[in-house]
Amino acid sequence: MSTGLSELELLRRNSLNQLRELGIDPYPAEAFEINANAADILANYERDKTAYKNISIAGRIMTRRIMGSASFVELQDSTGRIQVYLKRDDLCPDEDKTLYNTVFKKLLDLGDFIGVRGYVFTTQTGEISIHVTEFKILSKSLKPLPIVKRDEEGNIFDGFTDPELRYRQRYVDLTVNPGFKQIFINRSKVINTMRNYFDNQGWMEVETPILQPIHGGAAARPFATHHNTLDMPLYLRIANELYLKRLIVAGFDGVYEFGKMFRNEGMDRTHNPEFTSMEIYVAYKDYIWMMGMVEECLEKIAVAIHGTPIVKVGEQEINFEGPYEKLTMYESIEKYTGIDVSNMTEEQLKETCKSLNIEIDSTMGKGKLVDELFSEKVEANLIQPTYITDYPLEMTPLAKKHRSKEGLVERFELFVMGKEIGNAYSELNDPIDQRERFEDQLTLAARGDDEAMAMDEDFVRALEYGMPPTSGLGIGIDRLVMLMTNQSTIQEVLFFPQMRPEKKAKATSDEDFVNAGVPAEWVQVIRKMNINTIEELKAANPNKVFNDLGGMRKKLKLEITMPSKEDVMTWFA
Repeated sequence: MSTGLSELELLRRNSLNQLRELGIDPYPAEAFEINANAADILANYERDKTAYKNISIAGRIMTRRIMGSASFVELQDSTGRIQVYLKRDDLCPDEDKTLYNTVFKKLLDLGDFIGVRGYVFTTQTGEISIHVTEFKILSKSLKPLPIVKRDEEGNIFDGFTDPELRYRQRYVDLTVNPGFKQIFINRSKVINTMRNYFDNQGWMEVETPILQPIHGGAAARPFATHHNTLDMPLYLRIANELYLKRLIVAGFDGVYEFGKMFRNEGMDRTHNPEFTSMEIYVAYKDYIWMMGMVEECLEKIAVAIHGTPIVKVGEQEINFEGPYEKLTMYESIEKYTGIDVSNMTEEQLKETCKSLNIEIDSTMGKGKLVDELFSEKVEANLIQPTYITDYPLEMTPLAKKHRSKEGLVERFELFVMGKEIGNAYSELNDPIDQRERFEDQLTLAARGDDEAMAMDEDFVRALEYGMPPTSGLGIGIDRLVMLMTNQSTIQEVLFFPQMRPEKKAKATSDEDFVNAGVPAEWVQVIRKMNINTIEELKAANPNKVFNDLGGMRKKLKLEITMPSKEDVMTWFA
């Protein structure tokens, strides 16, 4: 038998062996045909009772009430929960009652998957339920699920709420907290609504490389790797922009991609090193046209999820119906600081940042300094959807120079709730200008800017073959989903966010427990209560531990002296 298992885990493994001894495969290979689900039955049974005379459904056992020869089980499938009713004599019409008395009552546990066949009826208390005529074990659960308790009104308390555990064990989180599934259902709606909108315009979804020889398309630190066969360094992409624009050169009028991007940077409530971005490029358009397209697209997404363009985010009501407010980068800084930085030199910008207590360093050029000013003093004020336009040329090496404003480029970023969710340009298609911009980036890199772009000779060559006027847009899908689902952290909208390595509890010896004050004769009892480390002991509720000790003493028929409540309290000192 495996070591390090709790008493409950040992009991479940024992049940597993007993099932096999009875000739029951706890993990059958054959398919179980399903013709109904919980949500459909609960929504439609009263309207058409004849349609549910012979149903087959499968799911996980979440609660059980065994009442002698009959029992109620709450079964959870992917759509919700439904009550099922099992009667011994229906399941076992002959003299052999093993299937009910032993298999169901003694060898099944909460968390096990079963398939049931039967018919739908309404109980005397008015609850729509399934009367089971046959059931089959589909998968035996060897670890007990966290018990989520509910009060008489159905409100959850003592739930599975620790974010560290929820994000790391998402499979448990979504099982015992099924309400969170709606976040991911809505995430899918966001992507599908956007995809359908683009497809209806005639733009084509494409795929571009994730492993790239040059990290380009954005200012960010890359993840580096090495290809053994080619004996060359490669980078996980930080953006797919340069490859998508190559396809515009190739003659496509509109291309887009939903893809994973990877940036070797910090992690916080709005940043994950692996994130999803949508980038789209449309020929013969500019950034002004793109603003209208974004407004139309985001309004459709909000309506698809909420039925209205107005979305509740925190305490704010965000209106995604256009047109959105527009401010130039310089106008926004002047609006929120009272300082006009439009004609400042690099040294003047440094002095301005210092006067506003903005942290800077010697590697920062004019673009980075303006960006720091904006980030520190402007972003948090941009609650309703707002376009910040016309950025300094130094900040955007891939955008076209402004048609009428010297030193600026045709770019906008879309901000909502103080965060950037979209970035768009009139794309630079002058190959000579592009080469010069890349060379400027190399100068910044030489000064120590590890986010500066590298020279991409092949991309410049592509532009030399000619790229039509083009507008490009990137939208951070994760942040957009956060807005549309009213979530404050990016981890809530990612199935599997990046986590620090899991801390393994230090093995605790019996002597360690004794040194903590636990009498030697009670150490194994403590372990049977699934307390295997000093950390777990300290984290437990002292009153509950005391009560459980009494219960275990009685259950195991131990003839050892029960410690006083005062003695137990000293174990937690």
